[in-house]
Amino acid sequence: MRGLMMLAVVLVVLWVVGVLFFKIVGFAIHLLLIAGIILLILAVVRRGANAVRRRV
Repeated sequence: MRGLMMLAVVLVVLWVVGVLFFKIVGFAIHLLLIAGIILLILAVVRRGANAVRRRV
């Protein structure tokens, strides 16, 4: 019975760690996606500004 209780505690702890880990990783992925979109927009704007300067 003691071994079964220890296994239950270990599984609950691993479950909690897994839930927290995936929440943190999911948050980090969203931050990276937002940063990538911002950098893409900046690149497009800069390329457009350079094209306008070359025509003039």
